[in-house]
Amino acid sequence: MVMTKLLSIATAAISLSVPGCHAFVAPGSVRATDIRLGVKLEGWEIEGALKPTNNFVLVKVVDIEDETEGGILLTGSAKIKKSEGTVISVGPGKTHQESGLLFPMPVVEGEGVVYGKYDGTELDYDGSKHTLIRDDDVLVKYSGDKLTLESADVVSDNVLVKVDASEEETSSGLVIAATAKKGSKPSTGEVVKVGPGRMASNGEIMTVDIDVGDMVKFRDFAGNEVSIEGGEYAVVRMTDILAKF
Repeated sequence: MVMTKLLSIATAAISLSVPGCHAFVAPGSVRATDIRLGVKLEGWEIEGALKPTNNFVLVKVVDIEDETEGGILLTGSAKIKKSEGTVISVGPGKTHQESGLLFPMPVVEGEGVVYGKYDGTELDYDGSKHTLIRDDDVLVKYSGDKLTLESADVVSDNVLVKVDASEEETSSGLVIAATAKKGSKPSTGEVVKVGPGRMASNGEIMTVDIDVGDMVKFRDFAGNEVSIEGGEYAVVRMTDILAKF
């Protein structure tokens, strides 16, 4: 038994050092997971892990929801596709075209992220659905297994706004929800999270002139909608905020 284990370990070591030699794994000795073989990318086997370049982020996408919170089963096109996932790896960051300074990446491996619905390049990697997004595509990042208001954070000069979806009353007395108005969606609300700011060409962080608790008016259709714990929020860039009150 001891000789069998020693033989399998030695064979595995040789296979990793000698090109073209493949390891034999004896049953019950060395686990197959102890020897890292190539993973598949879009059906092609590659050596080593996939590492993003520049300011790209590799995200493992969460599974599509096939059941609502009320227990209703969804099928086909009715299934809920989320633009959310876990950061697997990040690139080194992008450099400023004039100063050559490296912009630090706003997320790290293991964090959860929410990104734009149409952002990213989807790919099949290591048997699961992944996507490659830019750091600018990240709307919200969070720690832990679930996105909550407490764990949520925004990056760069983004601001998280709890949108004002209050009802309005017409002259005839008909009550209309703000989200139901034709060609309109809420563009005012209360600031609940503020990003650290955007980095200038000299490496200094330009802080955001907005505080948590401020009420803001931003450009129509400028915010990216995000649902957190059943509430409606919008992620808005500082440059799209018109006024605060």
